[in-house]
Amino acid sequence: MFIAMNRFKVKHGQETAFEEVWKSRDTHLNEVPGFRAFSLLKGPKRDDHTLYSSHTVWASQSAFEAWTKSEAFRLAHRNAGDNSGLYLSHPEFEGFEVVQELLPETA
Repeated sequence: MFIAMNRFKVKHGQETAFEEVWKSRDTHLNEVPGFRAFSLLKGPKRDDHTLYSSHTVWASQSAFEAWTKSEAFRLAHRNAGDNSGLYLSHPEFEGFEVVQELLPETA
């Protein structure tokens, strides 16, 4: 598995607008082979921003990389620049290969 995360430093007072952008957009992720899950995470407030992270889980790093080159990716990100006033700087990408996963046992 592979986890892709983008960290956003959202300006104070823009949190609701930022969340609405994510909740209302068409991600096209369900059309993409290898996609497993998506979460938008709200983190701590800092002096000049609130930290957010988008978090996607993929079957593999190659599935994630294929998505970044797909038409679905272009469609999902076509208006991303329109919302740049909501955060302090460009998102910071972090990619992680899963080396261990623990899941609860089912009865």
